[in-house]
Amino acid sequence: MSNGSGFAAKLARPNILELQPYRCARDDYSEGILLDANENAWGPPIDAQEILERYPDPYQIPLKEKMAAFRGEGVKPENIFVGVGSDEAIDLLFRIFCVPGKDKVITTPPTYGMYKVCAKVNDVEIVNVPLTPDFDIVVPDIIAALTPNVKMIFLCSPGNPTAKSLPLEDIEAVAQQAPNVLVIVDEAYVDFSQSSAICLLSKYPNVCVLQTLSKAFGMAAIRCGFCFGAPDVIQLLNNVKAPYNINQLTSKMALQALEEDSLKKLQSNIQGVLVERAVVAAALEQLEFVVKVYHSDANFLLFRVQQSAKAVYQYMADHCGVVSRYRGTELHCDECIRVTIGTPEDNKAFLDALQKAYQIVTQQQ
Repeated sequence: MSNGSGFAAKLARPNILELQPYRCARDDYSEGILLDANENAWGPPIDAQEILERYPDPYQIPLKEKMAAFRGEGVKPENIFVGVGSDEAIDLLFRIFCVPGKDKVITTPPTYGMYKVCAKVNDVEIVNVPLTPDFDIVVPDIIAALTPNVKMIFLCSPGNPTAKSLPLEDIEAVAQQAPNVLVIVDEAYVDFSQSSAICLLSKYPNVCVLQTLSKAFGMAAIRCGFCFGAPDVIQLLNNVKAPYNINQLTSKMALQALEEDSLKKLQSNIQGVLVERAVVAAALEQLEFVVKVYHSDANFLLFRVQQSAKAVYQYMADHCGVVSRYRGTELHCDECIRVTIGTPEDNKAFLDALQKAYQIVTQQQ
């Protein structure tokens, strides 16, 4: 149960504040002859290299300690929630802070689609405050959209599909001018960028930052994400989550990824992506049918073609085996395709397929 003080207690649903978290067996003891959780001490029916018969650590303190050390900025384990990707944290934040059928959240389209999905699942209305055509937020418009029922503001930086980082001063302005609203900065692609809103956590208790191991770390398969925030907000996330949300194999891989040698490899991989991003962007800009290549702070590029973007995207996938993403249905993204930066071989295949597909598709029209 919450102690009733702090930012989280002012914003969270009363039933969440009254919640007595599920108490699992590992809350009391984690060593010894463990006969308390009805686990199968005989073990699994496979030749496993890991101990799979025991429930995993429900708190993931070693992982939080390593992530805190990696991100710095005074972050401590009590500032970190570990989730099944950052999507789990997004869903939990809706459940904790928004009353279904009553409360609202602000998003800034074009943006990540899971905000809309979680809002629908939780019966929460979305208030759209669009980005400019250059993919910037308009702080006065966001503040003007606030009502007593708006509980959260989602800011995606770098954006998806925009690939553009939001200026830190704009994020801070929103947090400063909306002190009674939770400002959630989704930083899935932050390691390809130059700045993080984590530096705002010590100053603004209403700021949360979402990150993941799925992008720069190249570990999408293990589904591991983080929410950084004030300790009272993080405590509510821990209270509401499933008792053993992070499995032992995910935890082991995540801890290895944060070792010193792994972090050196991470930086090398990021630099490789950045070099290839520049190569692909330059190649796209040389194509006559490419109208615009947007600046990118992520591991992908958004670009606009003269016509038939959807047909081009489909031809590349169906006939060239190169799968990109059509984004032409998104606001300000008419005739746009989003492409992830792959290996040099992947990128060459994409550029060849794009030129072939565009020529064939437009000739058929």
